[in-house]
Amino acid sequence: MTSLDTCMEACSISDDRSEQKKAESAAQIKSKNEEEKDVFSAEYLNEKDDCIKQFSSWNENEQVEFVEKLLSHMCHYQHGQVNTFLKPMLQRDFISALPAKGLDHVAENILSYLDSKSLCSAELVCKEWYRVIADGMLWKKLIERMVITDQLWKGLSERRGWGNFLFRPKPGESQKDHKFYRRLYPQIIDDIEKIENNWRTGRHTLQRIHCRSETSKGVYCLQYDDDKIVSGLRDNTIKMWDRNTLECTQVLTGHTGSVLCLQYDENIIISGSSDSTVRVWSVLNGEMLNTLIHHCEAVLHLRFCDGIMVTCSKDRSIAVWDMQSSTDINLRRVLVGHRAAVNVVDFDDKYIVSASGDRTIKVWNTSTCEFVRTLNGHKRGIACLQYRDRLVVSGSSDNTIRLWDIECGACLRVLEGHEELVRCIRFDNKRIVSGAYDGKIKVWDLAAALDPRAPAGTLCLRTLVEHSGRVFRLQFDEFQIVSSSHDDTILIWDFLNVMNPIDSSKSPNRTYTYITK
Repeated sequence: MTSLDTCMEACSISDDRSEQKKAESAAQIKSKNEEEKDVFSAEYLNEKDDCIKQFSSWNENEQVEFVEKLLSHMCHYQHGQVNTFLKPMLQRDFISALPAKGLDHVAENILSYLDSKSLCSAELVCKEWYRVIADGMLWKKLIERMVITDQLWKGLSERRGWGNFLFRPKPGESQKDHKFYRRLYPQIIDDIEKIENNWRTGRHTLQRIHCRSETSKGVYCLQYDDDKIVSGLRDNTIKMWDRNTLECTQVLTGHTGSVLCLQYDENIIISGSSDSTVRVWSVLNGEMLNTLIHHCEAVLHLRFCDGIMVTCSKDRSIAVWDMQSSTDINLRRVLVGHRAAVNVVDFDDKYIVSASGDRTIKVWNTSTCEFVRTLNGHKRGIACLQYRDRLVVSGSSDNTIRLWDIECGACLRVLEGHEELVRCIRFDNKRIVSGAYDGKIKVWDLAAALDPRAPAGTLCLRTLVEHSGRVFRLQFDEFQIVSSSHDDTILIWDFLNVMNPIDSSKSPNRTYTYITK
């Protein structure tokens, strides 16, 4: 059969179906008229047309007032029938109607508030909705919104490179079309799911930096960004490492004791030492800019932000400093109240939080430096904590981690699992990561830990064992953990760049990329 015959046959079938539909429609109308004669009285059928004619002669206000009166005389069942009749009449496809009036931008703006699932559904409504979504580049705008509001998306856009195709294109670069972003979105979701799965299963790529200290071995503290790692060592030095090559790029000397704590921003590094001093260094050239002499014993921890620095010491005191510049740092107040060494401090614009070997966490007002409350619960000295919003997470030599509500002082949860002193702790919106003297790093589910109904056995997601000595310090983000240890190494646990196993049933939990410098 030729294509023309096929076409003609299809047309014939179509004509037959059209005639059949006409016959069915006529039969339905006839049936409906017969049903009306059976259901409605002859009096109603005679007077109905006159009533409609009279109703049509009134103005709009009169018609509305009449219908209101009419409805008030009807029963609830009748109201339901009227409602069913009105619903489809009240529905309007405003998304399709707006472009016809030259208001494409309004339709695009309305649909731009949809999440991905709703946007998928909207594409299937009709061709006009799909055109509005495509012309408005709404998948691109959705990805851009996620990058602005979510750190995971932001980091992934930088690491995977697709962030270059967002927002305004660079001069000379052509704009990608709608289909590119429509395909990109599910690829991003797939990438995020793989990262989350790597965290849950403990699969990672490992990089190892050997610090090769000449005298005393051990890396007490660190901080990192995309370009560098800055570490404080037991051999009295601060060493800076290139993130790409893992080579040591600079060694800062000046402390006469172990570097126990440090923090840096884009301009300065501030370090505290067992020599009792706090020193300020230039990030750019490593020059020592300032030395603060106040504490009479080792400076165990420090934090600075927004013109304020807080330091704590083995001498049991906490010092609050005003920072005008790297060379203009003045002591504002000394906080006294702990009965043993103050091991760690953290603060925001509301509270300063300190933890001590005396088993207590103390809360102070940041503005007035007045004491607020004490959090009691740990059975032994507290070695580490982090504070953010209302949540304080602390680690202790009683081998436990505790979660606290800072406003009421209540202990929300006790996490057990480490076999020795919990030396370092960090948390974000999803996880708590802890390191201990047992050489282990544990990843905990924060949401489950805050849920009193969650069984204790479900809280620890993974235990990572690579350090051969005590874990002294760690930091992490959505893609990695960077940790340091008494074994004189810095480990980078990468959960993003993990090769897919050939046989997932036989694959190990970790992939190894050892880099020794």
